[in-house]
Amino acid sequence: MKFGFIGAGNMVSAIVKGMIAAGYCGKDLYLSSKSFISAKKLAEDCHANACQSSTALIAASDIVVLGVKPHVLAQILPDLKQDFAEKMPLVVSIAAGKTLDHLEDLLPKGIPIVRVMPNINAKIGASATGICCNAVVTDAQKQLVKDIFSTIGTVHEIEETLFSVFSVIGGASVAFAYLYMDALARAALKAGMPKKQALAITAETVKGSAAMILESGEQPWPLIDQVCSPGGTTIEGVTTLQAEGFEAAITAAFDAVLEKDHKIGKPSFPL
Repeated sequence: MKFGFIGAGNMVSAIVKGMIAAGYCGKDLYLSSKSFISAKKLAEDCHANACQSSTALIAASDIVVLGVKPHVLAQILPDLKQDFAEKMPLVVSIAAGKTLDHLEDLLPKGIPIVRVMPNINAKIGASATGICCNAVVTDAQKQLVKDIFSTIGTVHEIEETLFSVFSVIGGASVAFAYLYMDALARAALKAGMPKKQALAITAETVKGSAAMILESGEQPWPLIDQVCSPGGTTIEGVTTLQAEGFEAAITAAFDAVLEKDHKIGKPSFPL
């Protein structure tokens, strides 16, 4: 099985390196990029193949991952449509907001397409990745994609009607978590603790809290109740967060990302 990647940015780099770490052979991976420089460097790092053109990459690949920015798809795919038609590979798109219908309009009729949304934590093998497929993708092809993205974290099969929701809670929320941790560490800095130490403690606490949710099966609020002693310190912090609009701010941020994702998915969205 040969794997091609059009684009060689940070996310493709994380995926390729995850695959290599999991035992995929570099000689089975083909890379192309607009300038060729980034593809060549990543290929050298992973002992993979750098292609001078996307046409050559498609001809060599059984699976082609579209790893370019969402607005670039409409620029490059029309010129590659015949190349895809001749090879009919499994196509995987990691472009945010671009629906299966939109991708089908840009690609040959009947080509199998999987839409995928990883997040930046793929760089350390900790992404939560969502996938959905068009009607012609076989179970075996779907499993191939799951296997690829399992090398960079967990994989969740999502109904496409909920894919924009996933893009918020599985993608953009990574930045929300970073922002929360930085704010807490800066507050500790203000109170006299070195920022580096405060950030390490905060990150470990967030990591442990996430593990508690995943491993205990408990819902967040019962766990909050367990932490909050009557008349204690934690309940003061929780009620202050609520009074200052913490939950409302999270919901507003969720809605803003969801709205922008829907806009990006429209063919008329400006480049």
